[in-house]
Amino acid sequence: MLLLRVAGLVLAAGAGRRFGGAKAVAELDGERLVDRAVRTLRRGGADPVYVVSGAVPLDGTDAVHVPNPGWSEGMGSSLRAGLSALADAPQDVVAVVIVLVDQPGLTGAAVARLVEAVSDDRAVAVATYDGKQGHPVAIGRAHWPEVARLAVGDVGARPFLLAHPDLVARVECADVGSGEDVDTPAQLDAFRGR
Repeated sequence: MLLLRVAGLVLAAGAGRRFGGAKAVAELDGERLVDRAVRTLRRGGADPVYVVSGAVPLDGTDAVHVPNPGWSEGMGSSLRAGLSALADAPQDVVAVVIVLVDQPGLTGAAVARLVEAVSDDRAVAVATYDGKQGHPVAIGRAHWPEVARLAVGDVGARPFLLAHPDLVARVECADVGSGEDVDTPAQLDAFRGR
């Protein structure tokens, strides 16, 4: 019996203009946010894990490194770069869980719920927090080409999700994590010691 896997993808290429520097290398409790995101994906069962970089090098990350030279075009270019790299993943990788690097409240338990929700290559799932849609997003492999085609500018999978609401399984995660992102150092400070 073939064991199916779900990959993880961290979008970490941005310059963090509002933050005052690249969020990927900002530290929380002695750990870079990019390393925290990779660890969270692994704890949730994602394997392999890919990281898209751009504005700053992300050396030493325990993941497959995907450089995005077009990172300044917005999140869409990073999602396209990540999905392009994932196209070469082994065929037993049936889906990917996509996270943003600036979600320090995301937990392995939330990722695990998304991993469980995508059992084949046509499945699509999104995390919700008290009913409000957020991240991570899980996309079955069969949909990667369309997701990439629709990811333009500073939007990621949203156009695909809006075009196919009938495919989307909503997975409540508020009891095991937070979908909040951080846009300022003060917001990141609020997570310290949690």
